[in-house]
Amino acid sequence: MQKLFCRICKHDYMRKSSKSASTYQTLESLSRKNGLMEKPTEYVLCNSLSSCAKTMNWHFGVQIHAYTIRSGYEDNLFLSTALVDFYAKCFCIVDARKIFRAMKVHDQVSWTSLIVGFSANKLGKEAFFLFKEMLGTRIMPNCFTLTSVVNACVGENGIVDCCPSLHVHVVKRGFDTSNFVISSLVDCYASCGRIDDAVLLFNESSEKDTVIYNTMISGYCRNLYSEDALKLFVEMRGKNMSPTDHTVSSILSACSRLAVLVEGKQVHSLVIKMGFENVFVDSTLIDMYSKGGDIDEARRVLDQTSWKNTVLLTSMIMGYAQCGRGLEALGFFDYLLTEQKLIPDHVCFSAVLSACSHAGFIDKGEEYFNKMRTDYGLSPDIDQYTCLIDLYARNGDLRKARDLMEEMPYDPSCIIWSSILSACKIYGDVELGREAANQLIKMEPCNAAPYLTLAHIYARKGLWNEVSEVRSLMQQRVKGKYAWSWV
Repeated sequence: MQKLFCRICKHDYMRKSSKSASTYQTLESLSRKNGLMEKPTEYVLCNSLSSCAKTMNWHFGVQIHAYTIRSGYEDNLFLSTALVDFYAKCFCIVDARKIFRAMKVHDQVSWTSLIVGFSANKLGKEAFFLFKEMLGTRIMPNCFTLTSVVNACVGENGIVDCCPSLHVHVVKRGFDTSNFVISSLVDCYASCGRIDDAVLLFNESSEKDTVIYNTMISGYCRNLYSEDALKLFVEMRGKNMSPTDHTVSSILSACSRLAVLVEGKQVHSLVIKMGFENVFVDSTLIDMYSKGGDIDEARRVLDQTSWKNTVLLTSMIMGYAQCGRGLEALGFFDYLLTEQKLIPDHVCFSAVLSACSHAGFIDKGEEYFNKMRTDYGLSPDIDQYTCLIDLYARNGDLRKARDLMEEMPYDPSCIIWSSILSACKIYGDVELGREAANQLIKMEPCNAAPYLTLAHIYARKGLWNEVSEVRSLMQQRVKGKYAWSWV
């Protein structure tokens, strides 16, 4: 084991931070004991497995696992729990589950370790069902268990309707006074789009700390309640609470949506004061200044950033495009390719094609679209096809747009059909407009927009019977009042 440890671990961990250096010392101590033929205690083995989990050292952790079996520790509760945690954190969730199922005895920690593992591996449903299984045993969940299962159910791989039932268990177990647990519930409700429930839970919290404020602000921003997010942010700062970099990014995004450049500049001052210098904050700053029309300030943010990765550079290209400065966007992109040796990704090409679309550069758009395959080996995805189709449609080349839709290996999205329908309204293409409207109506039968646009296309061509049919169909399917002309 000592030779294997030296080969796998030593060079990796000596180069890292002091925390990793401490982890290295833990592992080296185990290796030394083994070399001296001293049998390590279960505490040392647990500590070593924890170190392997922190440093993602799967190879050495597996050797420790083999050693525990060979030394007769296979049925040890603490070591088995440490193994579950190790495999889960190394993204070997199948192995973690096998060890958990093989355990003869479980406790709160072992149940929670696997639930946390499912959550970390984006297996929200599995985490929720394991929690339900745990409730059928004599072992009761603690605050960490509940927080873990709530967090696991947030996101696209979670269970959107589980938050109320988990909330019941939080109250039932008496953890409704724990801000740690309440913050996770606020985040869960906000992620499910139930912002009113999140606000109610936030307001009922007796002692609101920094964590719960940050969570509520992020929830507001996620659900596009930008004004409420700004108001709560001001309230939070009035209580001398410190935001996280994630909260600052959320607030800057809210300023972008509201186009409030003055407030955005104030948040920028706070960013400088608190030293929040990272790619996410800088990216949202560039986006905020771009949408506020101050593209020169956005460029200054980029120039002053100590590191410039693809995310920041793409944000700058998109900023130029949004401000109608397509030539500068493409010039900046060409400079990055030739001088900075940038290797663009799909998102970067989407920004470039969007700039071409805003500026009406069909030849350039086709050139960059083809370069994805020929120069960088990237197969265009639905976003790049959407940008090029939009470029054709905006410039009235509806035949090319329709041909590209048939050629692409994806089904046209609502965005593509909406772009086509808008172009048909401008250029008076009745047949393609009818097809686009019918496709949109199939996708969103209760959305009034395609009905109204198609009626407008018919009216411009004097097809009043068709106009009457579309309006009648809309009245049958779409609820609500609409502005009808008295003329």
